Amino acid sequence: MKVKRQFGLHGYPFPKDAKGQTFFDKSPSYSRLSRAFGHLVEDPGIGVLTAEAGVGKTASLRNLCSTLPQPDFLTLYLCDTAIAPLDLYRGLALELGVRPSHRRSQLWTDLKKALIHLVDERGHQPILVIDHAQHLPDIFLLDLSGFLSFAFDSRDLFTLWLVGLPSLSRRLRQLQHAALLTRVATEVRLEPLDRETFLLALAHGFKAAGASSKVISDQAAEILFRSCRGVLRIASRLLRASLRIALERSQTFLDESIVQTALDELGAV
Repeated sequence: MKVKRQFGLHGYPFPKDAKGQTFFDKSPSYSRLSRAFGHLVEDPGIGVLTAEAGVGKTASLRNLCSTLPQPDFLTLYLCDTAIAPLDLYRGLALELGVRPSHRRSQLWTDLKKALIHLVDERGHQPILVIDHAQHLPDIFLLDLSGFLSFAFDSRDLFTLWLVGLPSLSRRLRQLQHAALLTRVATEVRLEPLDRETFLLALAHGFKAAGASSKVISDQAAEILFRSCRGVLRIASRLLRASLRIALERSQTFLDESIVQTALDELGAV
């Protein structure tokens, strides 16, 4: 709290829960994802989203899902993926309010009935996000096509986003997963921000956090960019450390000395 008061902020730049006005949505990668997301809203199917750690995969999808009108859309989120396939389906059942059976065949039947009820009777459009999907067991990916088959495979009942590290994309291209890959309607890879876009994001981040004047020098911003390599999660850590160090020094402006000290304290990022 003292840090934010000293700088006249009501929050931190690049917060973990960024969405709406606090989310930076002007990068080329995010624009591609936004278009792909919109296409799957109109025409449900499978989307694959990959990026290196910290680039903003989950935050980007969370922000897009937050813009969907309620209660027309139901967002379901699973992230515990390094488990048995049956437990993954049981997790989905719990998200849908379905009592999870211990028998796979019954569990599939109950899940499909619940999804059909949501879509056809309640008018909701489910969007399932499976995060950390690079950890999904091969056996789950192998039978996912069967689970997604509804009404004699004549309709796509909901949108599924598989989200993970770049290794996910490589796994889906293995011959054993050919059936699932043919169902993928769109694939997007998010990239770290380039220098120009990063500086725009930095300015946006401070403004969204309540800054009414410039808070960081151009030289300090350059050190920040080089250190985080355009990855906002790393930039967020460095900025919080820099703001704390500025408080200790009774400064209200982040210069290159402060940012370099923060970098030295955090070590390799």
